[in-house]
Amino acid sequence: MNDDEILAEFRASQALLEGHFLLSSGRHSAHYLQCARVLMDPMRASRLAGALAAKLPRDLRQQIQKVVSPAMGGVIIGHEMGRALGVEALFVERPTGTFELRRGFTLQPGERVLMVEDVVTTGLSSREAIRAIEEAGGKVIAGAALVDRSAGAVDLGVPFHPLVTLNFPTYASDELPPELAAIPAIKPGSRAAA
Repeated sequence: MNDDEILAEFRASQALLEGHFLLSSGRHSAHYLQCARVLMDPMRASRLAGALAAKLPRDLRQQIQKVVSPAMGGVIIGHEMGRALGVEALFVERPTGTFELRRGFTLQPGERVLMVEDVVTTGLSSREAIRAIEEAGGKVIAGAALVDRSAGAVDLGVPFHPLVTLNFPTYASDELPPELAAIPAIKPGSRAAA
């Protein structure tokens, strides 16, 4: 899939939103990608995961033993990536504010993991998930996401492979453009703003 085909999937599912959004990073944007909408169609989710798996270097694909994603946003794409790669898919969650494996999920010491997200903006959730995976004994060999909103600037500490990279500007609360400041902010994500 090329970038236009990928964005067509987001538009077809009404997942590319416009307005005034407060991102989980605490920054503001006039655009928001609601990946839950693009992933609610199992066939679309499977196509996108297949395209993302195909973008991974072949030698990396062959090393991956498990896929782990952060809940909530990464659960569906993580599961579909597990299917596309033929490996088990687990997720970390925050029952007390810090990511951890639960539900009987375990990793073997040194097990090679691909950490998969839906959208990466600052990389905070991804880095927190990577830390939890490593604390559980896994070795994160790469990260992947449907969308990189950082315009390629994010550093996860491991190689990062997004399906598509977008550069929607984001703003701090005190630097909002007038047209954005005139609209009330909506918090559409699954995590409280920073």
